[in-house]
Amino acid sequence: MNVPIKTSEEIEKMREAGRQAASVLEMIAPHVEAGVSTGHLDKLCHDYIVNELGSTPAPLNYHGFPKSICTSINHVVCHGIPDDSKKLKKGDIMNMDVTVRTADGYHGDSSVMFIIGETIQGERLCRVTQECLYRSMALVRPGARLSDLARAIESHAKANGYSVVRDFCGHGIGAGFHEDPQVLHYDGYAPEADIELAAGMCFTIEPMINVGDHRTKVLRDGWTAVTKDKGLTAQWEHTLLVTETGVEVLTARSDEDLSFLER
Repeated sequence: MNVPIKTSEEIEKMREAGRQAASVLEMIAPHVEAGVSTGHLDKLCHDYIVNELGSTPAPLNYHGFPKSICTSINHVVCHGIPDDSKKLKKGDIMNMDVTVRTADGYHGDSSVMFIIGETIQGERLCRVTQECLYRSMALVRPGARLSDLARAIESHAKANGYSVVRDFCGHGIGAGFHEDPQVLHYDGYAPEADIELAAGMCFTIEPMINVGDHRTKVLRDGWTAVTKDKGLTAQWEHTLLVTETGVEVLTARSDEDLSFLER
């Protein structure tokens, strides 16, 4: 497996890509509310990425994906397609996944959960899923192994009565939208794929956690992945850089407390 090690110049480009992806999610947050269509949110993000950032929404036309962001509601695991007729309602939870490709050709990829109104089950699931992400992020440093991150996610999810999606994973990222390595969120690594982390690696961690069974299926549109049992699902994602001493969160948002990463 050829896992790219970013040069100092590439790292600066990745920092800018990550900053831009985070800024899209910060920009759109006030617009996410009951009654708004996911198609409208897609248009706002598209216009911001193109006109304000001077970049490109990486998902648009990627292997035929028809929109600029992914909006995955309730039992949609990932790759939900925005639609002008699909309006958010109170009690929904939604993952919004944004990937920006900068003018320099580098990618920043991040996703967050939005809770519309009040939902006790949805709020708990979203919180535990973010904790899964944070627990794995805290382990990122040179010498750690991908399986360490996977076990941290799976153990916390299972301790809270949830399951971990196995059909989708995190990934290396840089000039390519998807690069090596594959980043599993459950303990299922073959020995040759369980690499040791090294400074200069960039990848995403993006656990998808389900209330019910871990199994998923893809709908006839070829993109929308849902839980087979129609149970709630949640996902959080960051693009990360392995540093000499730990981790840098390239897609950190201003509303996050990442002080737990300080060593």
